Amino acid sequence: MSGPDKTQGLAGQRLLLCVGGGIAAYKALELVRRLRDGGAEVQVAMTAGAQHFVTPLSFQALSGQPTRTTLWDSAAEQAMGHIELARWADRVIVAPATADLMARLAHGLADDLVTTLCLATTAPIMLAPAMNHRMWQHPATQANLATLRARGVQVVGPNDGPLAEGESGPGRLAEPHEIVAALAGQAAAQVPQDLAGLKVVVSAGPTYEDLDPVRYLGNRSSGKMGFAVAASAARRGARVTLVAGPVQLPTPAGVDRVDVRSAAQMHAAVFAALPADIYIGAAAVADYTPREPAANKIKKSSESLALDLVRTPDILAEVAAQTQALKLVVGFAAETNNVAEYARRKLEAKRLDMIVANRVGIADGGFESDQNAMTAYWKDGERSFASAPKTRLADDLMDLIVERLDA
Repeated sequence: MSGPDKTQGLAGQRLLLCVGGGIAAYKALELVRRLRDGGAEVQVAMTAGAQHFVTPLSFQALSGQPTRTTLWDSAAEQAMGHIELARWADRVIVAPATADLMARLAHGLADDLVTTLCLATTAPIMLAPAMNHRMWQHPATQANLATLRARGVQVVGPNDGPLAEGESGPGRLAEPHEIVAALAGQAAAQVPQDLAGLKVVVSAGPTYEDLDPVRYLGNRSSGKMGFAVAASAARRGARVTLVAGPVQLPTPAGVDRVDVRSAAQMHAAVFAALPADIYIGAAAVADYTPREPAANKIKKSSESLALDLVRTPDILAEVAAQTQALKLVVGFAAETNNVAEYARRKLEAKRLDMIVANRVGIADGGFESDQNAMTAYWKDGERSFASAPKTRLADDLMDLIVERLDA
């Protein structure tokens, strides 16, 4: 069975997939692929039974993350890894949820990694049951199902159809695209539409300033933060234009993307996207560009080389000077030292409404990392955000932006 994915709303979501020990576990591989195609981050935990049907390595290859299989992993549990994983998840999906696994969840048992994760998490849980139709219809299973639903657990499926043992009836695992659609619908219902009707322009990534046909001046910006911000704004109902420097990142769902290379091209694209209600300048735009790029490759001919560089347009300051529909202009500052001082100086000099600053050149943070920590500054206040995945930081930043719109 096949069907279209409805993945809007999954981008940036952190999903923990718990795989139970049934033959339908093989479908969970396709589920991981579809969830990642929708822009979600996926980590997988498996019961001992599930490992008889599908290998942990298969899930690791598809998810891009180590597969967790036991509470007794000394390396992971040195830092209480199961608790960290339970906290990490935005939502938990149990697929397939066998009769045994549903019974243990209904009774609050925590006798393996999967049941412990489900008991330790505060994230919403979705079950996709799969079992023989007689087991599904048994009063004990139906009582467990009612208990789980009463606790707020969402259930998708099972479907009615042919089963592995040659019989037919209700008990077939919902198809991966159906589970994805249910998750996406649940996500959309949970995200506030507080930016509906507003237009947001986001710039992201580096710019490359060509020296000659071979070389360029650039920086280490990955674009990950800007792309996460654009995705978050789109989930909240905004019409989003993303002006992206040269990065290899998928376009977030519901976002209109414009690709550029140089600071001059980014300047033109940003102003072509105006007017807007909110501008978020997350790009690391080059401050200088060669006055005259060489027409041919510059040859190595001396011990030193002098470059004639000129200032590039200050996109952020020029946008802030606009008197059009802009309600909020937000800049970013990546600093190696004196972060607060330089950020507030930039906030005032460019006449921004808010600036988001973070320290770069450190381990576990900055440009290439998926994690970061940051502080937002405005005229009369500031707010710090502890180290977290950039997708989570983007949502937290959008919460603050919504607050400042009404300030």
